[in-house]
Amino acid sequence: MTALVQSPVTAGAPTRPAPDRALRGLVSDPVHLAGRGVRALLRQPWFVAITLVQPVVWLLLFGALFQNVVPAPNGDYIAYLTPGIVVMSALFSSGWAGMGFITDAERGVMDRLLVSPVRRGSVMTGSLLHQQVTTVVQTLVILALGFATGARFPGGVGIMLMFVGSVILLAVAFASYSNALALLLRSQESVIGAVNFVVLPLSFLSSMLVPTGSLPGWIAAIARWNPVDWAVVIGRQTLSADVDWSVVGPRFAGLAVLALVAGALAARSFSSYQRSV
Repeated sequence: MTALVQSPVTAGAPTRPAPDRALRGLVSDPVHLAGRGVRALLRQPWFVAITLVQPVVWLLLFGALFQNVVPAPNGDYIAYLTPGIVVMSALFSSGWAGMGFITDAERGVMDRLLVSPVRRGSVMTGSLLHQQVTTVVQTLVILALGFATGARFPGGVGIMLMFVGSVILLAVAFASYSNALALLLRSQESVIGAVNFVVLPLSFLSSMLVPTGSLPGWIAAIARWNPVDWAVVIGRQTLSADVDWSVVGPRFAGLAVLALVAGALAARSFSSYQRSV
């Protein structure tokens, strides 16, 4: 009798995915969407080549231009410049992340994603994962080139991993900023202008190219609160055999907080976009 009473309720209840299936979707959806972005990138070999060659040109060009002008603390400007170019590449590359959302919206891909079973958060997470693949590849290429040109990083594996992690956190923050702008403005020209309005000043208000001691006082004061400079300072610790972890820890934590806040704002922008379509 109990079974007969309960069966209609059970039959009418909404079907929920099994916990293991839901967990797999939580991981597989972002990975699948990130893979889609990577495959689309690989179909543009010239863009991939430019993406990888541009930071190489920056390193060699800026190194040749400033090595006799800028007093590097360790006496090797190429080694001193290498972490700055890594951060610069990640910053500019992540700044264009939102273009993918605009392209998907214009082609109707975003509308299809919104009516598909894909988790909504996976769309944003997949975009960020795709961007970090580019960031990591660029970082490894620049570090390898710096090593090939004589740069040495005696800080060890630990600080090098912390530096790569800090670059990823910075890229996540600025990719989230770019994605949020794309979802709100929905115009490539507006996103380009807004990204450059932030990225360029933050780059030059840091010790990316010049030691902090050589910066004007007001720029040095701003650099202390500049997240771009936090990543650069962590990178410069790789050049020292005696790593100052009291310098690394607070800056890495600040970048982590920035990435979380920017990610949350990007998620809210995505919710706003969903309500407007």
